[in-house]
Amino acid sequence: MSLTGKVALITGGAKNLGAEIARELAAIGASLALHYNSSNTKPEADKLQDELKKKYPQIKLKFYQGDLTTAGAVSKLFQDVLKDFGKVDIVINTIGKVLKKPITEVTEAEYDEIFAINSKAAFFILKEAAAHVTDGGKIITIVTALLAAFTGFYTSYAGSKAPVEHFTKGVSKELQPRGVSVNAVAPGPMDTPFFYPQESPEAVAFHKSNAIGNRLTDVKDIAPLIRFLVTEGGWITGQTIFANGGYTSR
Repeated sequence: MSLTGKVALITGGAKNLGAEIARELAAIGASLALHYNSSNTKPEADKLQDELKKKYPQIKLKFYQGDLTTAGAVSKLFQDVLKDFGKVDIVINTIGKVLKKPITEVTEAEYDEIFAINSKAAFFILKEAAAHVTDGGKIITIVTALLAAFTGFYTSYAGSKAPVEHFTKGVSKELQPRGVSVNAVAPGPMDTPFFYPQESPEAVAFHKSNAIGNRLTDVKDIAPLIRFLVTEGGWITGQTIFANGGYTSR
């Protein structure tokens, strides 16, 4: 199914999973508004821009940089994209932050930061998407497979992602009359630089041992699922889809 004529906004779209989703949607014709948080990511954004422009010269492509932990910043991003593209048909939020430590060591500043990124930003991205996505549009938020498990040390991380399930369900009902599908996708631990800083070699080996093929989730496992949800999978809505190679399940 082609996405020619459709506009997809991907937050965190310049690297890792966001970049792979961008490649997947560009291949079927979507124009792309790709956000990234920090100026440190600009070299990766420039590299992805060169790659996509060379491979898919027919699509419109633009990058946006900014911290999305305030409602005003999220609103500005949407207004900028609407000004540049005229509409938004698909919104995919991939931004997130991991914190792994005992709850007794989590500071108030760390709590505020992780909830601002994983919960507050997700809420206001959903709010702006609900207000501006076209009828029949698609909205997806990346969450975590830990929502179907409980373990120590990820208390603040899993806890800050958990509200997104309820945001997703509520927004899906609100947008049902407009034919907009709203879902959350929960990958297992992903083989990206996002994962490794807080993990010991023993923990990495444990995570791998719990999935098919004794490996971590790859971004290429998830991007085709996103493509499906924004094309033929529009009948799926209000769901959290666990795509983790059997790492965990409800």
